Amino acid sequence: MSNPIPSRLAALRQAMQRHGVAACLVPTADPHLSEYLPAHWAAREWLSGFTGSAGTLVVTATDAGLWTDSRYFAQAEQQLAGSGIALKKQKVSHAPEHLQWLQQHLGDGEVLAVAGDSLSVAARRQIERLLSEAGARVRTDLDLPGEVWTDRPPLPRAPVFEHPAGYPGATRAEKLERLRAALRRQQATHHLVSSLDDIAWLSNLRGSDVECNPVFLAHLLVESEDRATLFVDRGKLSDALVVALSADGVRIADYATVTDALGELGADARLLLDPARVVCAVADAIGADATRLEAANPSTAAKARKSEPELEHIREVMRRDGAALVRAFRRLEERLAAGMHQTELDVDALLREERSAQPGFVGESFATIAGYQANGALPHYRATPEAHSTLQRKGLLLVDSGGQYLGGTTDITRVLALGETTAEQRRDATLVMKGLIALSRARFPKGASGPQLDALARAPLWACGLDYGHGTGHGVGYFLNVHEGPHSIRPPVTGGGLVPLEPGMITSIEPGLYKPARHGIRHENLAVVVQADQTEFGEFYAFETLTLCPFDRRALEPGLLNPEERAWLDDYHATVRAALAPLLEAADLAWLERHCTPL
Repeated sequence: MSNPIPSRLAALRQAMQRHGVAACLVPTADPHLSEYLPAHWAAREWLSGFTGSAGTLVVTATDAGLWTDSRYFAQAEQQLAGSGIALKKQKVSHAPEHLQWLQQHLGDGEVLAVAGDSLSVAARRQIERLLSEAGARVRTDLDLPGEVWTDRPPLPRAPVFEHPAGYPGATRAEKLERLRAALRRQQATHHLVSSLDDIAWLSNLRGSDVECNPVFLAHLLVESEDRATLFVDRGKLSDALVVALSADGVRIADYATVTDALGELGADARLLLDPARVVCAVADAIGADATRLEAANPSTAAKARKSEPELEHIREVMRRDGAALVRAFRRLEERLAAGMHQTELDVDALLREERSAQPGFVGESFATIAGYQANGALPHYRATPEAHSTLQRKGLLLVDSGGQYLGGTTDITRVLALGETTAEQRRDATLVMKGLIALSRARFPKGASGPQLDALARAPLWACGLDYGHGTGHGVGYFLNVHEGPHSIRPPVTGGGLVPLEPGMITSIEPGLYKPARHGIRHENLAVVVQADQTEFGEFYAFETLTLCPFDRRALEPGLLNPEERAWLDDYHATVRAALAPLLEAADLAWLERHCTPL
């Protein structure tokens, strides 16, 4: 089958010529600036053929480039072949990022087009500032990809449902009142929320408009009095749900009318919005007489700090999820021992089968990454029926997977030794384990942020001249997005803000090491920030590990672990055994016992 990408680019260039546009920027974004997109807004994927979750496409009359990070270099090279689009590697020395490239290639009077429903207010300001130095300008009133995308998928219409009583840490009315208290402190009369996970959390509603993320398409306009408007497709809501929302002061309006409502705000309105979380197409509709206040959504930080009732549900979910993984890994091990043909796809199916048998299971939290040997070196690898590997009784299998449960969201990576391993593989896996243990054992003062702790996980690798190209930790939602802000654990970024880690925040701890064409290592647990000590130097915090599943010690070289590291791993496995044993029996329990014995 011929590659459709060149003809799609040609159609886009014709549209650019009609409108007098020199360049078109196509980010990976929707009107809610989501990380993962409904198919209706996957314009960058449609135009480039690149299916990774992060990437930016730039097209001019003569050039086309796709910028993405090191997680996707190998995938992008393969998917862009023959498309006429060059791979542009992000965060590589002496290689310009896409905005710098545009600044260098656009001249006086030339125009860059970006669809206004896929660009934040803050991002537009940055682009305008950079292009003005070259005499160029940006237009956000043109959706050129939309003009040429003739078979664009419709908007999703999945039902919206209430997060069942007993699971949310607070009622919808309580959350809205806390938000209004924050608005009063900032002297705001209205607050626009466009980020889908914030809306789902505030409303105690969930949906399935985005694959693996239990959110729904909506905007929320909250007033400082007891009123709020949820802009959503009415057909997604049952009559009973509309009544329940009305009882909490939330009325329903059509999804597309949010701009009309913003345009009606008068001179007495003081509207709070987050310029990094609202697209300019929506913000541009705000009435000219209204006062705009810009700050982070108060709900983002509140959502990140899980309450104790929420944490209790999460701890139980971790037990159930861990037991499901034990059953799946035991079955995989027995199938291989019996000589059965198994592929990376079978690993995915096993995990799905065992998780779906757990109480409160709703779906996967992301597409499973099951990478055998060299495929494990691709951080965001995904096996497909057309391209996957057969497992053998040797080497390493990296399995990164997660589940969405009514009581929480899981994300875990384990590296399994399927048979004989090399000294290099065991050394690499142990160095990564040393990094996970170092960060898991950390004590840090109140006010410390993820970028200040990131080096703890990298130090054992750095000592050997090794490193990895992704962050060490991301926030995780509560039956919400598997990637959640505002906190993260990653190297410092010039100009980037430092978000303090606070009690109740959940983060992944996932150092890795990737050797192309050989193997990949990543160990990952989820942990929650807890209070540790109060000393004369102030308050100190620590991590409580939440994930409960054995590490495969056959992939490690125990002699490389110092006594403190060995003790941590033995203590962790003792905790795992105690938590999971009551949920397992027979062969599954025996497998657990075998993998949790002390080093």
